[in-house]
Amino acid sequence: MDMLRGPQIAEADLTDWRKLAQGLHTRYRIDDFSAGARFLVAVGEAGDELGHHPRVCMGTGHVDLELVSDDAVFRNDEGTEFVVEWVTQADVDLARRITEIAADHRIEAEPTAVSEMEVGLDTLDSEMVAPMWAILLTGIVGSQGRGTPGDEIRDATVRVPNLWFGDVEDGAEAAGQRFHVEVYVAPDVVEDRIAAVVAAGGTVVDDSESPGLTVFADAEGNRGVLCADVSAVAQG
Repeated sequence: MDMLRGPQIAEADLTDWRKLAQGLHTRYRIDDFSAGARFLVAVGEAGDELGHHPRVCMGTGHVDLELVSDDAVFRNDEGTEFVVEWVTQADVDLARRITEIAADHRIEAEPTAVSEMEVGLDTLDSEMVAPMWAILLTGIVGSQGRGTPGDEIRDATVRVPNLWFGDVEDGAEAAGQRFHVEVYVAPDVVEDRIAAVVAAGGTVVDDSESPGLTVFADAEGNRGVLCADVSAVAQG
C-alpha cells in the first residue's frame, strides 16, 4: 500500500491523532487500568476486522497508541520503489475507528501530549558504521535499513529509539558533538515548548526551519532538536 504524504494525512482530518516521525500517535486518558484494558480489547477487535493493529503502551492514567505500516511503498524521484515504515490508508482507517471506539467508551484524547524521540549521528560513512550500531542497539544485523531506504537503525520491537545518520562532507573531519537527540512533538505545542526550553536555560541555535525543526543548545553547547511534522496539519 502506498505511503501517504503529509497533505494527504492532513486531509483525513484525524482530530484525535498527530503525525510524529513515521507514524500517527495519540494518547487517551483513562480512569483506571480496567477501563484501559476494556478499551484495548475493543481496539484489538477493530484491528482484527481491518487486518491492522496499533502499537500500544499503557501506563497510569493513559493509553498511548501509534499507527504505522511496515509495508508502505515509497517511490523516489527515479521511480524506484522501497518498502518502508510509514503511514498508509490502513492506518487512517483504523485511526478513525479507534476514535469512534474512544467516544463509545467516553474516553478523551489528548494528542498534544504525545512525543517521539530519535537519535542522530553525524558520520563520514554510515554504511561502514551502521552494522556495529545495529548489533549494539538491537542485537540484529537486519535492523540496519529496516523500514527505510537508508542505513537507519530501527528496532522492530520499538524498545530503543531509531538511530539515523547525518552526512559529513567528503574529506571533512567530523568535529564537536556527533550525537544529538531529536524530539518529535505535536505541532500544536511547538511554540510553548520552544519558550519552555529557553526558559529552562536553552539557546535557540537555528530556527530557520521552525516550527518544523528548531535546534537548541544547552549551557555547555550540547545540541538537541525539536521537530514537528507541519506538513500533516490541516490548513485553514
